[in-house]
This record gives sequence, C-alpha cells and structure tokens, in this order.
Amino acid sequence: MTLDMDKSSHKIGLAANIAMVRERLKKACLEAGRPLEEITLTAVSKTQALEKIEQALELGLNVFGENKVQEAASKWPMLRKTHKNIELRLIGPLQTNKAKQALGLFDVIETLDREKLAAALAKEIAKGAPSIPLLVQVNTGEEPQKSGIDPRRAVDFVKYCQQHYGLNVVGLMCIPPANESPSPHFALLAKLARRAGLREISMGMSGDYDIAAQLGATHVRIGSAIFGERI
Repeated sequence: MTLDMDKSSHKIGLAANIAMVRERLKKACLEAGRPLEEITLTAVSKTQALEKIEQALELGLNVFGENKVQEAASKWPMLRKTHKNIELRLIGPLQTNKAKQALGLFDVIETLDREKLAAALAKEIAKGAPSIPLLVQVNTGEEPQKSGIDPRRAVDFVKYCQQHYGLNVVGLMCIPPANESPSPHFALLAKLARRAGLREISMGMSGDYDIAAQLGATHVRIGSAIFGERI
C-alpha cells in the first residue's frame, strides 16, 4: 500500500513539473509571438529510473534525450515494446566506435561534432544502417574542454557533411558556457541555422529553456525541471 502511494505521489509530482514546464514555455512563446506547437519538449532521461520514465510516458511525453549509448541500450528497446511513438535523441558525445549502435538505437543524433564522426556515420549508413536525422553541435562559447564545431566553421561543416558524406543534417545544437548569459549563444545558433538553411535548433535546458524558446529554439532539452535532480 505504501509503495503504491509513493508511486502515486511521484507521478503527481511529475505531472505538476511537466505542467509547469509547459506553462513556462507557453508564456515564453506568447511573449515572442511564436506558436507553442513550434517547440518540441525533449525530456532528458539520462540516469533516471525506469519507473520515472514509464510515468513520464503515461503522462504523454514521447520525446526523450539520452547522453550515453550504453545506458540507452539498456532500457529503451524494452520500453519501446510497450510504448509506441517514442522518439529517442542522443544528446551526449558519440564515440566513432559506437556509430553503428547509435544509428540503430536512436531516432536522432544531436552531437555530430567532427569530421571523423561524420565519416564513421557515413560508413555505417553505406553498409545499411538507417540514415537518421543529425544535428551538428556548435561550440558557441569556443570552450576548449567542450565538444562542438567552431561557430565560424559551422555552416561550411554542415554543407560538407551533406554534400561530401550525404548525411541527413537537419539542425544545430549548442550548450552555452555555464558562467555566461545564454542569450548571445542562442541568438548565434539561430543565426547559423538560418544561414545553413536548417529547420531544427536544439538549445535550452532546465535553467534557460524559456529564453531559448524566445530566441528560436525548436527543441528544448529538459531534465531536472521535469524529473528532479538526477541520481
């Protein structure tokens, strides 16, 4: 009985969090003069318990972001058996030796960040792996410790991946520096996406997704604001 009550209270809390995120997004879109429907909510489920993810699915979320191929492989094939219409997005770094597995597991990869990875993905696709949509990660803050293409090279890199490797690049993604205002980084990413003719702009996380929504995001990646602090 206590266990059922705990599950019920957790689900109520999760529902409240989701409602709050959606309301905040709605307000941001209203202020920016954008339809809420232009923005997809990606629930970041990395390190979250299966029970919480299942509750999120029951509450209507169907787009999820994972950081690691191995962790995603341990839970999502099983969840897909009982829940349809899931979209799974890789939002963490991808090693070239996991390119084949990632293409078979994810619906979208958001972290194409170097030519070596582009070549590895193209090689696996040529062998029969699905040609899924890809986003190029841009290092808008030019931080040496962070993955991503230099913003000055981003548009050329997108075109090179599309034309030379035949990759299905559909958008850009960024993670602004933690100690800076995200607004200039979001504005830069949106500008680069327009220049490259790309439709998807993945930016904004739990602390700044409303700003991202106002500045052109089509996808926001929300973890702790939905699920609470990660394990």
